[in-house]
Amino acid sequence: MTVTRYKCLRGRSSTLARLWPLLLLMAFPAVAQDVGIPAVNVTTAEDGSTSYSVTIQILALMTMLTFLPALIMMMTSFTRIIVVFAILRQALGLQQTPSNQVLVGLALFLTLFIMTPVLERVNRDAVQPYLGEQLAPVEAVQAAAAPFRDFMTMQTRENDLELFMRLSKAPPVESVDQIPFTVLVPAFVTSELKTAFQIGFMLFIPFLVIDLVVASVLMAMGMMMLSPVIISLPFKIMLFVLVDGWVMVVGTLASSFGM
Repeated sequence: MTVTRYKCLRGRSSTLARLWPLLLLMAFPAVAQDVGIPAVNVTTAEDGSTSYSVTIQILALMTMLTFLPALIMMMTSFTRIIVVFAILRQALGLQQTPSNQVLVGLALFLTLFIMTPVLERVNRDAVQPYLGEQLAPVEAVQAAAAPFRDFMTMQTRENDLELFMRLSKAPPVESVDQIPFTVLVPAFVTSELKTAFQIGFMLFIPFLVIDLVVASVLMAMGMMMLSPVIISLPFKIMLFVLVDGWVMVVGTLASSFGM
């Protein structure tokens, strides 16, 4: 009985320990007001600009970080690079080499290299003025979106833009700057996939020729039970190494973005 009573008292005390902050705020509304209002403080300046409290800014920043992977994949050169790398590995006949971690890491650093001018422009036009309190949060976001808009516009085909403008039933625009991001981003991704498959097709042709030659030789020698993939794999790797394939692929990808 003593042990049971002790457990009951212990459970009640732990419940009260969790509820006492809520009870305190209910008992003293002034404390609740002092605690709650600064967290959602919105200040309007004399010039009409709006500033938010640090708590709201941190909350918005943490929310934006959850969309960071989608932004990296959909608004940068990452999509084209990783698709080309995947097609290249398939053309070589290698299933797990290089591994996914190696390909993704290489694609990320190559994306950082290609996107460096865009990121420097974002830092100059949006980040530094915002840190120097020269721009409001909304104005800083708009200034940061402009370099990405210019980059995606340069890499997007006109027919893809026209397709998504027609599907979204958006009104006609006078300039590219008026195209909403909801139309520009899917058009950009579609163009990136098409370009990536075009580059991948050009990479696939020499390895396909090697497969055909090896298969024909094995067929002529009567070795029909021997898989041509096993024989052609060393020749494809040797060809790729002799022509310095990684440098050619990376250089082609970088130059395809106008670098």
